[in-house]
Amino acid sequence: MNAISRFIKNLWRKFHLTQIMILVMAVMILGGLGFIVYFMKSADVETLKKGLSQSTTLYDMNGDKASKLSANRSDSVPIAKMPKYLQDAVVSIEDHRFYEHNGFDLKGMSRALVKNTFSGGVVQGGSTITQQLTKNALLSPEQTYKRKVEELFLAIEIEKVYTKKEILEMYLNTIYFGSGAWGVQNASKKYFGKDVNELKLSESAMLAGIIKAPSVLDPYKNMDKSIARRNVVLSQMAKYGYITDEEAERAKQARPDLEDRSGDPLKGKYPYYTDSVINEAINRFGLTQNDLLTKGYKIYTAMDQEVQSGLEQVYKKDWLFPDSVNGEPSQSAAVLLDPKTGGVMAIVGKRGEHVFRGFNYATQMQSSPGSTLKPLVVYTPALEEGYEPTSMLPDEPMKFGDYEPTNYGGVYRGEVTMNKAVEKSINIPTVWLLDQIGLSKGLNALERFGIPFEKSDENLSIALGGMTKGVAPLHIAQAYTTFPNGGVRKDSFFIQKIIGPEGEIKPKWTPKETKVTTKEVADNINAMLLNVVKHGSGKKARVPGTELAGKTGSTQVPIKGVSGTKDQWFVGYTPDVVGTVWIGIEKASESNHLATNSSEGAVPLFKEIMEETLPELDGTSFDVESIEEEKPKKKEKNWFDKAIDKWNELF
Repeated sequence: MNAISRFIKNLWRKFHLTQIMILVMAVMILGGLGFIVYFMKSADVETLKKGLSQSTTLYDMNGDKASKLSANRSDSVPIAKMPKYLQDAVVSIEDHRFYEHNGFDLKGMSRALVKNTFSGGVVQGGSTITQQLTKNALLSPEQTYKRKVEELFLAIEIEKVYTKKEILEMYLNTIYFGSGAWGVQNASKKYFGKDVNELKLSESAMLAGIIKAPSVLDPYKNMDKSIARRNVVLSQMAKYGYITDEEAERAKQARPDLEDRSGDPLKGKYPYYTDSVINEAINRFGLTQNDLLTKGYKIYTAMDQEVQSGLEQVYKKDWLFPDSVNGEPSQSAAVLLDPKTGGVMAIVGKRGEHVFRGFNYATQMQSSPGSTLKPLVVYTPALEEGYEPTSMLPDEPMKFGDYEPTNYGGVYRGEVTMNKAVEKSINIPTVWLLDQIGLSKGLNALERFGIPFEKSDENLSIALGGMTKGVAPLHIAQAYTTFPNGGVRKDSFFIQKIIGPEGEIKPKWTPKETKVTTKEVADNINAMLLNVVKHGSGKKARVPGTELAGKTGSTQVPIKGVSGTKDQWFVGYTPDVVGTVWIGIEKASESNHLATNSSEGAVPLFKEIMEETLPELDGTSFDVESIEEEKPKKKEKNWFDKAIDKWNELF
């Protein structure tokens, strides 16, 4: 009986387990069906069209629309005008079963699933061309399995509505090829200077190869990698029967002849500000360029549209900029900050034609800032050590070990006040003062001002701005926000916030403020730099009725026996704006340099900028006591001198 009883109990337990398993399986099946139905209903082909037409909008500091940031996809071409070589090349390397599947490739997906499972994340897509097209259209940039499922179901719907040729046409007209080129027509002009219908086999294969990693495989930046990838594409084309092995080998021998006839890919306003916004969105918010130009973000910036427009107008006036001694135009950049916030109000990155995300002299250049460094590395720490603007400093030829600085023009005054040394930008008193307070105190101040320097810069020549690498105009402007802010430096920024399709994007870091020095020291610097503009090296920047402080800076041509400048700087500020302008020659030589100093070039340029932009600003006062030095009494003339004067009047 006991054995029968145990048998019945075990049978009953197994029956219950079987029921539970059946129930669990039923729930899983129903859940899976519900999951499929949900995504089938949400897979709206209109999402594709909407997504492909998204533009990111830039707003100014007041929340008003300033510009649109979008990929230039206006140069779309019909598939009939795209060489068959190009179509075959893209299919061969991106999705060789494109003409066989219905929007997704189970083999490719299985291969990607295995790789992703072992890696612990989504590292390989296994996406078909149709799925890639949906990825370009979907608004969320996330890389998750949910996203892959959304792509899959939308791809299936797209394949029901469009033919393979139509899908390939949309894909080739919207895919990113690097260097600001979206679509094959723009890419063809960007890399080969021709319309897409003129592409050769080797050129078609190179474009197809770029799609995988546009930045890494850009032939302008990495020709060898781009050629290697092109050759892989050609091998794939031969493997799948699109070309013969002989055609592939001949095409592999071709050397690309690059030519850029694409023009500016950004059609919106304020291109230099837009470039800077893209860079900051990538570096500070973790977004990609492609997402920014295609996903419809709302980016709220620190731009003042009136000031930005005024700055751009000034940079159209070529006569304001000095030419090199050989007649070639100089280069220049300018940036204006709001000292209260650190927000960049306006920027121009270079003279001449704008290049999409090209080199920006205002933010990316590194060059010696000359005497603009003096208030930061010498005079601020000297005031902190107890010196006064009226303190007397020696001004005579002297050596500091092996270092023997000189004054501009070889003029020495014997002794001057600190204020006069700053006002006239005299070198010897500046170096002497740094030597007296100690180099370490100067370098410590420079760190507080946020100015980067090298180990090789740790010597007395840094008192005059001598640096191995140097700084960008934005660095100098950011450092000088300390003075109108009563000793507090503000980190600069372009973007206030970004709103994406799924809400606000959190940045990796936020701008901070740094207590650099005391308000008393900042006020003394303000008073001395006001005199620079009133009476000194910056007097050509004077704007009637405006309290403007500033500092000039020039770097000499580093060639013995050549008198001229390589860089001209002026940083000027009011309580409402801090600006830096730079004029220079990128590669100075005996025959290519500027004949003037900053007082003749950068300073009057800054005045023009101020006159154009100050009407948009408040024009408040520094509220500091002016430093007025007593003028030496004139020596009384004797009877002989008076007689000579009378003789000169008569004859």
